Amino acid sequence: MEERRKYKRIELDAKLMVKRLDDGNNEEVIIEVFDISKGGIGFFCKRPLQIGSVYEAYLTLWTKEVIHAFVEIIRINKTENSFSYGGTFIGMPEMDQKRIEIYETVQSELGE
Repeated sequence: MEERRKYKRIELDAKLMVKRLDDGNNEEVIIEVFDISKGGIGFFCKRPLQIGSVYEAYLTLWTKEVIHAFVEIIRINKTENSFSYGGTFIGMPEMDQKRIEIYETVQSELGE
C-alpha cells in the first residue's frame, strides 16, 4: 500500500477533550491518542463520532502545554471495544505545529 501521509507520524501518550461544533452539543469526550503529526491525529474513542464532523480539541503535550485545535474526522474503524479515528487539524497555528515537530525530532534522536 502506498503511504499517503504528508508528515511523519509519531506516538504520544495524551488525552484530548473534544466538543462537537456543528450541532451545539457541548458534551466533552475523553479520547486516547495513539498517533499524531503536525497535520493530524489518530485516536481511540468508545463513543461513535461522525466522519466529516469537526470537533474542538484540547491536546495536552508531553511538556504539559495545551494546544487548542479543531479536528475534522476523516477516517473511522470499528475495533473490538471502541472506535479508531483519524482526523486532520484545521487551521492549527504554525507555532503549535512546531511544538509537535520538536517532539518528533526529540523522539527520533532518542531512537524511539
